[in-house]
Amino acid sequence: MDALIRVTETIKSFRETRLSALRSPTEFFDVHRLSRPADTTQAVSRITYNTRYFSGNYTLIVLVLAVYAIITSPLLLISLAFLFGGFAAINKFGPSEPVQFASYVITQKTLYTALFVIGLPLLWLSSPFMTFFWLVGASSCLILGHAALIEPGIESEYATVQDAV
Repeated sequence: MDALIRVTETIKSFRETRLSALRSPTEFFDVHRLSRPADTTQAVSRITYNTRYFSGNYTLIVLVLAVYAIITSPLLLISLAFLFGGFAAINKFGPSEPVQFASYVITQKTLYTALFVIGLPLLWLSSPFMTFFWLVGASSCLILGHAALIEPGIESEYATVQDAV
């Protein structure tokens, strides 16, 4: 129960800090502001400004891509569910005192060892590194492409003036 409270508090704080900066879809997908940057300097300045301005939207893109990657890889989904579910089950229902089963003594350490002996090879077969690098590549292409192509709004001009004052 304590872990559930911590998870809900973490999600709430994440929502308040990162997702509160979400910009509207009409602003994020404004096709009238699309243009090719003139040179690398302009592209870098656009990327710098837009990654801060649209940080909530970009975080949401990474989260959606991560959920998509996990859902479309059934073995990865099964292995993660097995490991997290097994860890939670051992924490909740595992014996606090050693249990004698036939000629074996079962402790929490034995259960964790069995979980990882089965779960880690299963996780290795599900190629989490490929999924991670796909996530990094796909999100960076989408985010950097969007940030470089969208012209900063008029408010960016006032931001530099406000910083100077």
